[in-house]
Amino acid sequence: MRLMVSGGGTGGHIYPALALIERLKELDPTTEVLYVGTTRGLENRIVPAAGLKLVTLRTQGFKRSLSLENFKTVYLFLKSVHEAKKLIKDFKPDVVLGTGGYVSGAVLYAAAKLHVPTVIHEQNSVVGVTNKFLSRYVNEIAIAFEVARDQFPADKVTLVGNPRAQQVAAQHQSDFRWSSIGLQDDVPTLMVFGGSQGAPKINQSVVEAIPTFNQRPYQVLFATGQKRYAAVQKALADVKVGANVKVVPYIEDMPKKLPKVATLVSRAGATTIAEITAIGVPTVMIPSPYVTANHQVKNAQALVDQGAARMIVEDELSGATLLAAVDDLMTDQALRAKMAAQSKAIGHPDASDALIKVLKKAQQD
Repeated sequence: MRLMVSGGGTGGHIYPALALIERLKELDPTTEVLYVGTTRGLENRIVPAAGLKLVTLRTQGFKRSLSLENFKTVYLFLKSVHEAKKLIKDFKPDVVLGTGGYVSGAVLYAAAKLHVPTVIHEQNSVVGVTNKFLSRYVNEIAIAFEVARDQFPADKVTLVGNPRAQQVAAQHQSDFRWSSIGLQDDVPTLMVFGGSQGAPKINQSVVEAIPTFNQRPYQVLFATGQKRYAAVQKALADVKVGANVKVVPYIEDMPKKLPKVATLVSRAGATTIAEITAIGVPTVMIPSPYVTANHQVKNAQALVDQGAARMIVEDELSGATLLAAVDDLMTDQALRAKMAAQSKAIGHPDASDALIKVLKKAQQD
């Protein structure tokens, strides 16, 4: 298969695409991929590091208020469509996949106008502006949340999940041991992870809770985020951190560690939800309030409604509310097992394979 992929800006658009590409190459090593991203997005670091060819286009989003910048946005979109058509004619893809971000709007629109098979993948429960725009032009639409179905033309939609889920599910029998990072292998582990950059309110709440965590019969792995590690260390200068609490800037090899986690505290991004439901991890979700259309709350609510997670909105988050939520789970193994089963029941551990079927279907449309 010759696959052109476009998705940029955030990891939530990039990592599902990379997971899909990894699976495609497992199934067919002759697969050829061209990734089209933005000039300033995270893909400029992540995609080449994955050994893939990256071409970038300059795009930007619309301002919600009246602004002369919107004229520039339209100009850049039309220019990117023109450039994308040249890329498509040169690469000759069998199918073009868009995973979100403004750049995918130009690339998928160009492909559709050239009558090249097109598919979009929507990771969130609330459909993004770009994918709403593209939905009328593309051949097929793949979704990760059932609640997104009604936001698209019904005859184009297939529920597939998020390809990151299959990547994590493949690691379910991980041989990782907590003792390799200074914790104990036979003690239930609470992991707190507010994202690669960290989340100040989550960090503050964990700092408040650490004196109590020190006395608990479970252990805590707390990732502060790379750029907030120094600030947390400063806040902990006069706080005793017990041997059962480990504070780190970032958690490497998350797919290997997640199967060993008793309870996770995290944001409610689409990739995180794909990972935890693939293997069934009891989770306390603290949705980010700084995202479009408050979609993380809706993502989390989809799990809460199924008994697969708990949720604390950020306005109600404190050391006390965090402790109450995690103590409830960490001290009740039966409750964790029930939540884990509910989480796994709504997961999609074969999401990449399901999306590959949609790509092949688009070629037949």
